[in-house]
Amino acid sequence: MTNPNPVNRRHLLGGAAALAGAAAMAQSGCAAVPDGKPLAGQSILITGTSSGFGRLAAEHFARLGAQVFATMRNLPRPEASEMAALAKRDGLNITVLALDVRKDAEVESAVADALASTGGRLDVLVNNAGLGISGPVEVQDMQATMEAFDTNVFGPQRLIRAVLPAMRKRKRGLIFNVSSQLGRLIVPGIGHYSATKFALEAMSEQLAYELVPRGIDVCVIQPGGYPTKVWQTRNVLTAALKARTPQERLTGYPEFTPQMGAEDGSERTDDPMDVPRAMAEIIAMPAGQRPLRRAVHPSFRPQEAVNAACREAQLKFLGETPYGPLVKAAQD
Repeated sequence: MTNPNPVNRRHLLGGAAALAGAAAMAQSGCAAVPDGKPLAGQSILITGTSSGFGRLAAEHFARLGAQVFATMRNLPRPEASEMAALAKRDGLNITVLALDVRKDAEVESAVADALASTGGRLDVLVNNAGLGISGPVEVQDMQATMEAFDTNVFGPQRLIRAVLPAMRKRKRGLIFNVSSQLGRLIVPGIGHYSATKFALEAMSEQLAYELVPRGIDVCVIQPGGYPTKVWQTRNVLTAALKARTPQERLTGYPEFTPQMGAEDGSERTDDPMDVPRAMAEIIAMPAGQRPLRRAVHPSFRPQEAVNAACREAQLKFLGETPYGPLVKAAQD
């Protein structure tokens, strides 16, 4: 349900931070936002920019005026060279950094480099990197299970811990965690993808409550199925899992295992630019007025019913307790 009142508890709790941020910008002599550059002055770090939503977001945000730190793993690689060439050709403020979300040292190094480049200012974190490995739960061996959780849950946690000290110091910031429709709904046979995204959803909501008094927003992006490279990556990982799985486990689930590693997403035709456009719109919103969740798909958003039901239940659960102001502020 949309709150028709633009002033809510979140604004009250975060008002001091917003005023302090505005004063700091005025004192620093920041110019007005140029026409056509609604993200001018924003510094944004994005994970998983070698392809898909991350790649599109890096370019889109930079074209809207942002300073972008586009991170990807396994550098050097052609995608990094292409991104750097694009930035040079079109005069975009994009810096490519090495970052594997599963490696503590690379996370700390990339965030430190970004903060050093901006004088300690990082406005937005986009936790976009993720993966899926298909197959029944029993077929998911511990290698696949750890890989899924390390990338989709522990990776965002590493980035969140790395960026929050600087954001808290400035009392401002925005963290996007890219979830999925399947962070609220479940399809059989897709391994631990929903399990990891459910965990990411819960972690994001708790974080949103905790950061209300600190002037930092959290937004969960819930895309539907789009034609990105994620399908090919999933097939490679799923095929490797299938190859090392004992036949007895595979034959135990004839409804699901024959197609493991053979789904390419080619039937999907919706524009993946929907996701970076939605994020850019949210970045441009005033602090404290950003949504906790945004479902993104042109026509199919079944998770919205779950979002609404969970919001109502959460408010009933904690709304009249001492946690109530935090919950109400984040949920409005």
